[in-house]
Amino acid sequence: MPQLRNLITDVPGLRVGNAHDPALASGVTVALFDEPTVVSCAVLGGAPGTRETDLLEPDKMVPGIHAVVLSGGSAFGLDAASGVQACLREQGIGFPVGPARIPLVSQAVIFDMLNGGDKDWGRYPPYRDLGYEAAKAAGHDFALGTAGGGYGATTANLKGGLGSVSTVTASGHRVGAMVIVNSIASAVIGEGPHFWAGAFEEGDEFGGHGHPEKVHPEKRELIWKGGPQPATTIALVATDAVLTKGQAKRLAISSHAGIARGLRFSHALYDGDTVFAAATGQRPLDDVEDFTHITAAAADCVTRAIARGVYEATALPFPTAQPAWRDRFAAGATEF
Repeated sequence: MPQLRNLITDVPGLRVGNAHDPALASGVTVALFDEPTVVSCAVLGGAPGTRETDLLEPDKMVPGIHAVVLSGGSAFGLDAASGVQACLREQGIGFPVGPARIPLVSQAVIFDMLNGGDKDWGRYPPYRDLGYEAAKAAGHDFALGTAGGGYGATTANLKGGLGSVSTVTASGHRVGAMVIVNSIASAVIGEGPHFWAGAFEEGDEFGGHGHPEKVHPEKRELIWKGGPQPATTIALVATDAVLTKGQAKRLAISSHAGIARGLRFSHALYDGDTVFAAATGQRPLDDVEDFTHITAAAADCVTRAIARGVYEATALPFPTAQPAWRDRFAAGATEF
């Protein structure tokens, strides 16, 4: 078995690409599938921004899609899928309808419009071009933290970002998650440095602090962005198992538990928490117990990826920008 990267691309059958604009303080992350892939999704946040999610429902006709996009830009960012479509169309990739080939690209966006970046882009937003660039850059290795769709992400008190992890189940199935952490709430307990995800950490993938001995009541007080500012955590989970669209739907729903564990709190009125679930069909599913292990592993991966996205982030270069976790808590930082 090849050495794992601890990225969602450890699941065979997909590649990931990033593109971002530092002046804009926003970007795009895309997962491209090697073959049309079974994907479903679950939208549990109160203020989502999505594209082409209805076709992912188990009762819909399309058996598989070609890409999933996670991007910044709020509703403007939904243009990114058009850029990804353009890249795929150039390669002759798409759902066949007579002589036409239509790339099927689903997407979710975060709200990163108030992070200090220059959003005065003129008539048309830049996300179509960023989507194209991200698709062209797709490979098995990709940057985390302040990168791609996580470039402009924030949380309630620390810089957010793009996180990804992977694992292998007892039966040998590969499972991975990729998350853009732009949460209305906090990923750390109190003022930190401990992550709510601390109990799920593998090695020192997000600092090695684990959990504190006790989480006192004051550490559980709600920390949130406040006011009518949308915020969203969006994710893609993937497995190499052969799943039906109905099973992929259940996997997406179950994976939302990972958001609830990784943040304090989730699925609020002003966020758009959305999880896509993809099954690349490389390895047969043994039984119901096997599928249950995959759903549990995927939720755990989401929890870990949330902490890793914040841990890997770097602060934006603006006067009012949020500090990064590493600025405050990494070795040599002035705060702890």
